[in-house]
Amino acid sequence: MTVMPRPSILSVEPYVGGESKIPGVNRIVKLSSNEGAFGPPPSAIAAIQAMATDAHRYPDGGAKALREAIGARFGLDPARIVVGNGSDELISLLILAYGGEGTELVMSAHGFLMYDITGRWAGCRIIKVPERDLTADIDGMLAAVGPRTRLVFLANPNNPTGSILPQSEVERLRAGLREDILLVLDSAYAEYVTRPDYDAGAKLVDASGTIVDGRAFGTTVMTRTFSKVFGLGGMRLGWCYAPAPVIDVLSRVRGPFNVNAAAMAAGIAAVGEKGWVECAVEHNIAWRAKVTAALEAAGIKVWPSEGNFVLADFATAAKAKAADDALKARGLIVRAMGSYGLPQCLRITIGTAEECTMVTEALTAFMHG
Repeated sequence: MTVMPRPSILSVEPYVGGESKIPGVNRIVKLSSNEGAFGPPPSAIAAIQAMATDAHRYPDGGAKALREAIGARFGLDPARIVVGNGSDELISLLILAYGGEGTELVMSAHGFLMYDITGRWAGCRIIKVPERDLTADIDGMLAAVGPRTRLVFLANPNNPTGSILPQSEVERLRAGLREDILLVLDSAYAEYVTRPDYDAGAKLVDASGTIVDGRAFGTTVMTRTFSKVFGLGGMRLGWCYAPAPVIDVLSRVRGPFNVNAAAMAAGIAAVGEKGWVECAVEHNIAWRAKVTAALEAAGIKVWPSEGNFVLADFATAAKAKAADDALKARGLIVRAMGSYGLPQCLRITIGTAEECTMVTEALTAFMHG
């Protein structure tokens, strides 16, 4: 007799990250995973190296110093911060703690794949709401909520589309949800946003449980990451800011040493690196615009993006595949979007100036070939 898992586990399609190798190609330019263009901050590299001699010691299970550093950097209460093995772990813990068999999870159609994957793992029914112009449709998401809905996920800005919702729409979503529904705002790309009306989620977290215009605001959680602007994807470090009851739940279900000592040291150094974020954002704004303009001049549709990437639309899956092959022939790796239901698109990370120039020249040649 074969031992079988819960049926929902077998519906999970394993997550496939961005490619990093091309057989037979020596120099690879990897623009497939939205990693920071400049790698880790120098102080974070030094902190990782310094930790090597203490690798035999267990890390601080409460990550006190790291939580305090994050709190100081973003003006948040460290007691309401939990760190994780990437924000993926925290997303998984939230779904497992508040979802499960018989519950529903609502997300936008082209939202981050881990919501779907972990939701299925937990046994949730996943409801993907069609988008409008590759942007989350708040009316549609509210209409999709049913008696069994317990979780709603919104990435803002969204990966892989790059779209963003104004604060008023995010607040309208929260106000339209029942109090017993947890809203998770995934703000992995928050540092790249320069819009004056943008809030990564802290305001709604702080509003949890309060009365606004006669209506109680339900519980909201904000998740963040060190994998993008801080260049620490390989260290797997994320964090969330949440009301005290959610922090209590996460503290009960997370592993006792879920973040390693080197990642903690790197994170503390990274948030303290003077001018790092500002420099990265300035570069991203300039080169995102240049890449967009170059691709559009070549005849490729580019969707508006607030992240460190652009979504190039080739109209058909066949043309996107041919473009991807042409890039790989030059050692350039971008992200095919078939798994996100966008087979006609390629997602291109904003890398260094040289890397951006290489990919735009290659795609221009492909379109004119």
